Amino acid sequence: MRRDSIFYKLFQQYPNLLFELLTNPPENASEYRFDSVAVKEPKFEIDGVFLPPEGENSGVVYFCEVQFKKDDLLYERIFAESYLYFYRNRSRFNNLQLVVIYPSRSTEQDDIIPYINQLNSPQVHRIYLDELGDIRQLPIWVALMVLTTIEDEQSVQEARYILARNQQVATPGNSTIIELVTTIMVYKFTNKTQREVEEMLGITLQETRVYREIKQEGIQEGREQGRLTEARLVLRLLTRCVGELPQDICQRIEALPLEQLENLGEALLDFSSMADLQAWLKQENI
Repeated sequence: MRRDSIFYKLFQQYPNLLFELLTNPPENASEYRFDSVAVKEPKFEIDGVFLPPEGENSGVVYFCEVQFKKDDLLYERIFAESYLYFYRNRSRFNNLQLVVIYPSRSTEQDDIIPYINQLNSPQVHRIYLDELGDIRQLPIWVALMVLTTIEDEQSVQEARYILARNQQVATPGNSTIIELVTTIMVYKFTNKTQREVEEMLGITLQETRVYREIKQEGIQEGREQGRLTEARLVLRLLTRCVGELPQDICQRIEALPLEQLENLGEALLDFSSMADLQAWLKQENI
């Protein structure tokens, strides 16, 4: 499963999610901004960096690493990259915190002796998703993280529960949660199409992103059709008022936005010659 992209979307949509995992989050957690950065010489890729508000002279920077595969040199890398980034941006921050998210303790690297002091310090937080408790009792964004770790058979029931719970509260992020649940399950069931996964989850057509995109396209097409109808009507009325119109003027009028077409429809009632129309077009910079 491409968990990196899923967790990136989770943090991007809801940066405060990281702080829901911590016992002592900062007071201004809601003002943090999520980003991903590359540190050169040597080049390191940091999964996620949570930056304090730009208005502050200095603040605490949070580094986040999501690790679902065992890496026996993980701590060597993340301590090196986070401290290097902190060193290069020392004037911006007064402290740093490191959060490592594992599906379970078995994923953590075996040899931690060189870093035992850092790992036991209050600056380092190791999160094991399978130890957070009942998925149905967790905040919904945290539940999405845990959903990525659950076995396929059980995950269907839990995914449907998250969707049902999501529908009970109308918030701006509802559609995003539906899409994230669907994405997670598509990655779990690679032998099924997205449509099959949506049917498995009981998602109605109206709830899917594809449907919303098609609906929006239909609205746009409807507006464009209305504009073209208005343009044809205005051209017929102009022909009656001032006579046959030159081709270039017809093309200019056909390209007008709906608001200007409506304005022209009112103005043409006072036209008696082609000069009146040309004067109006000049006045409107058309």
